[in-house]
Amino acid sequence: MIPLTLAEVAAAVEGRLLAADPAARVTGSVEYDSRKVGPGSLFVAFPGERVDGHDYAAAAVEAGAVAALGTREVPGVPMVLVADALDAMGRLARAAVRRLPELTVIGLTGSSGKTTTKDLIGQLTARLGPTVAPPGSPNNELGHPWTALQAGPETRFLVLEKGARGVGHIRYLCEVVPPRISVVLNVGVAHIGEFGSVENIALAKGELVEALPADGLAVLNADDPLVDAMAARTSARVVRYGEAAHADVRAVDVAPDERGRPSYTLVTPEGSAPVRLGLTGRHQVSNSLAAAAVGRELGMSPAELATALGALGLVSTRRMDVFDRPDGVTVIDDSYNANPASTGVALRALAGLGAGRRTVAVLGYMAELGSYEREGHLEVGRLAADLGVDRLLVVGEPAAPIHEGATAVEDWGGESVLLTDQAAAVEVLRSELRPGDVVLVKGSRYRTWEVADALRAGAAGNGAAS
Repeated sequence: MIPLTLAEVAAAVEGRLLAADPAARVTGSVEYDSRKVGPGSLFVAFPGERVDGHDYAAAAVEAGAVAALGTREVPGVPMVLVADALDAMGRLARAAVRRLPELTVIGLTGSSGKTTTKDLIGQLTARLGPTVAPPGSPNNELGHPWTALQAGPETRFLVLEKGARGVGHIRYLCEVVPPRISVVLNVGVAHIGEFGSVENIALAKGELVEALPADGLAVLNADDPLVDAMAARTSARVVRYGEAAHADVRAVDVAPDERGRPSYTLVTPEGSAPVRLGLTGRHQVSNSLAAAAVGRELGMSPAELATALGALGLVSTRRMDVFDRPDGVTVIDDSYNANPASTGVALRALAGLGAGRRTVAVLGYMAELGSYEREGHLEVGRLAADLGVDRLLVVGEPAAPIHEGATAVEDWGGESVLLTDQAAAVEVLRSELRPGDVVLVKGSRYRTWEVADALRAGAAGNGAAS
């Protein structure tokens, strides 16, 4: 964060100082986890029923924090007292970013692919100047300002992933940190249980382009009609990316290699260049084009973009992480989260990478689908069968419709089994895997990653997993 006195912090968050020196300066990070506090930090104490951050304020000061920002007094601790700590985080982020006139804020959203694309954009902008784009998905009312507060005087690019659970959420995040470039990836059924309809999801995602200034840039996916139509919702300049003929930044002649890594020709108004991605999955073409559209706006030539795109790698964990075990089994760890669209993408990647090999999909429950829950799971099961997945392991009773959908496909030559939990899936894999198999692990955050971790742990003899 930029250095601020406690008096400046208090003014920014509409708080008051208690037992604190107004001239003391915050020169370190702003943290709500006391374990991450260092010299010069500001510790933010959130109240809670199980864990109350105020109980850790004294330890944070001992670790070097200049003060604690919280909602109640902690004896012996310099405090910035506020009515609402979360609101104060947002106010502080907005005030800090306002003091960085050379900073370009890039915001992105979408129903799937946000974190991966954020990571790709961050890798491109890092070639152009100091960039803040931390790994993971800090994309809500807490993670968003926490990320923004990592920007300092030397930072030139701030890449912010914006999540939403309803209409108005992205608008609020944009009020906290207004974007200069907005990227919208897609509109799908992820979290439809909270939004109520796809139309509401599109309404919410489009708030990101509505927040742009007239001299800003909206980067829109030309291959998604709901995103393409968002051009009418902004006064900013619009650049489209995709494989559609009307896209400004396009991919043509897309072809995957034996590892499912796509190559294509990048076509822009300034010229074209061949691109060879090091990332697995056909969907990475679209993700990389979104990044390329941002890079082009920032002055990168087609040749520079092609070189940079070819060097992109994974940053955040458990997102299409492909690794080979010593016993010849290939694993696709995409276990961070799941919805029907992202699971479909992962299954297609499995089918591509597993061409000529035996394919196994370990699929878990997909959360927050509301009334679409059963149909969404059935759809995924049918797709797995249609793609010819050889072995389908469905984990947990809530995911049972995946099993139903697959087994209802009459001409499917594969086999599906419904398992009770992750441990049962690991046992099946341990007994059945053999060299050459390709395994996908995918599911919402219900410990599905335990299966991936078991596969990553090593390989036993006789072609079995360990």
